Amino acid sequence: MSALGKVIRSGVGRRRVQTVVITLVVMIAVTAAVLGGSLMVASSGPFDRAFSQQHGAHLTAQFDATKTTADQLSASTQASGVSAAAGPFPTASISPVNDNGRPMRPMTVVGRADPGGTVDAVTLSEGRWVTGPGEIVLYSDGRLEEGGPQPEIGDVVKLPDLPGSPALTVVGLARSISETAGGWVAPEQIAALTAPGTASGYQMLYRFTKADTTEELDAGRAAVQESVPVGALTATRSWLTTRTDSIGNTALLVPFLIAFGVLGVLMAILIVGNVIAGAVSTGTRRIGILKALGFTPNQVVRAYTLQALIPAVTGAALGVVAGNLLTIPVLAQTNTLYGTNDSGVAPWVDAVVVAGALALVAVTAWAAASRAGRLRTVDALAVGRTPRPGRGHWAARLTGRLPLPRPVTLGLAHPFAHPFRSATMVAAIAFGAAAATFAVGLGTSLNQVQATQRHADVVILPGPPAAGPPPGSGPRMITSEEMAAAAPDPAAVAKAVSAQAGTSSYSGLAQTEVTVAGIADRVEVIGFTGNGSSQGYQLVSGNWFTQPGEILVATPFLTASNTKVGDTIVLTDQGRQVTVRSVGEVFNTENRGLQVLTDLATLATAEPDLRPMEYNITLKPGTDTAAYVKALNTALAPTASDTNLAAIAQPAETETEPFIVIINALTALLTLLLITVAALGVLNLVVLETRERVHDLGVHKALGMTPKQTTAMVIASVVVTGLVGGAIGAPVGVLLQRMTVGDMGHTAGFDLPASVIDIYSTTELILFAAGGLLIAITGSLLPAGWAARTRTATALRTE
Repeated sequence: MSALGKVIRSGVGRRRVQTVVITLVVMIAVTAAVLGGSLMVASSGPFDRAFSQQHGAHLTAQFDATKTTADQLSASTQASGVSAAAGPFPTASISPVNDNGRPMRPMTVVGRADPGGTVDAVTLSEGRWVTGPGEIVLYSDGRLEEGGPQPEIGDVVKLPDLPGSPALTVVGLARSISETAGGWVAPEQIAALTAPGTASGYQMLYRFTKADTTEELDAGRAAVQESVPVGALTATRSWLTTRTDSIGNTALLVPFLIAFGVLGVLMAILIVGNVIAGAVSTGTRRIGILKALGFTPNQVVRAYTLQALIPAVTGAALGVVAGNLLTIPVLAQTNTLYGTNDSGVAPWVDAVVVAGALALVAVTAWAAASRAGRLRTVDALAVGRTPRPGRGHWAARLTGRLPLPRPVTLGLAHPFAHPFRSATMVAAIAFGAAAATFAVGLGTSLNQVQATQRHADVVILPGPPAAGPPPGSGPRMITSEEMAAAAPDPAAVAKAVSAQAGTSSYSGLAQTEVTVAGIADRVEVIGFTGNGSSQGYQLVSGNWFTQPGEILVATPFLTASNTKVGDTIVLTDQGRQVTVRSVGEVFNTENRGLQVLTDLATLATAEPDLRPMEYNITLKPGTDTAAYVKALNTALAPTASDTNLAAIAQPAETETEPFIVIINALTALLTLLLITVAALGVLNLVVLETRERVHDLGVHKALGMTPKQTTAMVIASVVVTGLVGGAIGAPVGVLLQRMTVGDMGHTAGFDLPASVIDIYSTTELILFAAGGLLIAITGSLLPAGWAARTRTATALRTE
């Protein structure tokens, strides 16, 4: 081994603390950067990636089977601009009920023997595909259905309004990125699911050579329409509409992943640079010795650059492995949601992060070593380990007047002896405090977004409209007429709920659709009754409605209709115009923000028979939910003489959305990583400071300083920097949180309420600022212990 190689190896082995610190800091920085970069790549257009992987349909077309044939539809695949097609698939519209007789959402089912194909490859998330009649695979996107959980594998859905009351067993759950059906059955099952007198249908799925804009899709649709008999095409759905809906569902969450990646990169730049610069600067005197032994300046610079790169390479390798291992489970949730099959491992991200980290280490080490390499040998040997006389003496005199033990006052004065080094430590601590404040605040804000979607502790849904079947007759099937009249009597429900012990407030929800000038799609309207309509909703501006004729809407509605709070708006309901006034802007993501909230009486002139189908109930604190639901169901049970009170109470769904769970986990991980790296930065600088003052430490010990006093002095040396770093970092973290959350809302098209943005209390801000002191003390514990254990004679001999 050459002399230069021996110098490199001995340097790495001799400076064990700094070698370990460099390894850990680079590992954590690379881990965060790989995780953040991978998530940034994965979160960039997850719908587009899933659409490409599953060969999504650019156009989903529905045809009237009485006006065209399967052969004619097969020939439509040759229409101008069509690049691929699937079908024709027979279709039927059904109105199923579950095992308990409760109505489910009406859905379109498609007869499809195979989930694969060149267009719209359906992805099974659970179970298997249908193999024959009597089975169904239900569409599921991983989210909870409104009104309760959807059927699971093995459940039976019934169709009481069809001849023979057929029943279908759920054998699978699947995701279609094009959302082409609510369920899939065997093709031969469709005939039994088509009501008498109802026209049967066909579904065709098309991909076009050009389909990036509405105009291109319109051209493709026109070509298809020309290739089939007149009047055969009854409905179409564009992939652009599906894409808009999907992006709206996740727009509030994706920016979090982007912020995470950017934060990881910034962490790498700051902490790695500081640690490497400190590690190289400690070898100035040794560089002088090497030059005196004949090493050239270039050899010295290469030696110290490689001494930094060796542990950095080890840390980078470990960081890549750790980052990819953490990325895989995080991306598994996105795969479930979109039906993608990404592992999350992006080799080019790994390569860029590793190259960037090692380049940063090399440049920083080379710059620091070059300054020392340019020193004359005599000057390098003359570099002392203690600050120049007079530096920081004013601070020592000032702290000496404090009514504190002398070891503590000595420690408090240490940062002022090396102002630049202390500033570096303040920056590291401030970064850690800011990142922790930002990460925790961002996670809390997103949890608040989820909280605004919870409006009840208990919900009441329509139930069986009779007391039950005669004994031995088996489950009673609900007819379509009964389902249409399934809304329970509002007065009876209100009486039962009000009389129930533990009720705090309640509201009935009736739903309809209206048209609004300037908005192309129909707008959903929720009409409320009762005294708890505002439960869970958060106002951005204005007031909650207090009388009929007043409405609340979200930002997307105001944007689409070109109106503002206080304006008069005309709703067209059932062909009748209803004039209303918007009195407030509410944060409401339902229906992509195109939902109107109002008093049910507002709709009375247009729909006098509209009744609530669902009720939200808020309980008093301390109320036993299970006992309340049991007692309320007893009160709501229909009787032979009163079948209008047919309703079922159940606890409201409180399960946290999967993405929120992932974000909370990322927040905890991010905070831990950043605090660890900041503490390692403090550790490195305190070790440097302690070793430079080792002779002074020996003098203190010779004068009677005990190990406990030595520990107190070293810890006290980081108190000032910890307090200053925390005081700087906490406000910066708050600013970052407010800017990022605001941008997230604007990206999704929403103005956010104060409850989502202003989430820090004064006490929490003080604790986050004090976190800087905690980071500093944590980083100083190891060198404080080393200083306390150092023997007096050993310290005095060290120069």
